[in-house]
Amino acid sequence: LVLFVIGITLVAGGANSAQPTWREQPAVLKMIEEARNSTKQAPLAELKKLWDEDADIVILDVRTPREYEAAHIPFADNAPRGLLEFIIWSLVPDQEEHIYVYCKTGGRAALATKLLNEFGYKNAFAVSTGIADWARSGYPVQTSITDEELILLPAEE
Repeated sequence: LVLFVIGITLVAGGANSAQPTWREQPAVLKMIEEARNSTKQAPLAELKKLWDEDADIVILDVRTPREYEAAHIPFADNAPRGLLEFIIWSLVPDQEEHIYVYCKTGGRAALATKLLNEFGYKNAFAVSTGIADWARSGYPVQTSITDEELILLPAEE
């Protein structure tokens, strides 16, 4: 049941296929592309290597609390993009801290990283892909539903 819930959550973006998606909005795509071009991007493999080494980094999941609860990278903090400017100061008071920001596929992470840079965080990196690719790669995923570490293969998007 837990794997079913996680799989559904990871692909839930297609549930309202009759509604236009952000991927069909040129202004949104342009904003994300500009954010990617103006921020440090980190490949998923770099984050995994640092995670394996138990490096002194902060991992921020900028998805919604519901998405985070269903599946997240173990030890990641949830800082929803819409609340980031209000809570980042208490989560990461040191602006020199190395922060790796991820979302589902990389768009929100790029936008959030740009905001972090504007607030003076010099070592913020947007993970170029997200939790979907992390899980698809067979890397550990944790769920707040059971608070257990899981290895899963999500349904295709």
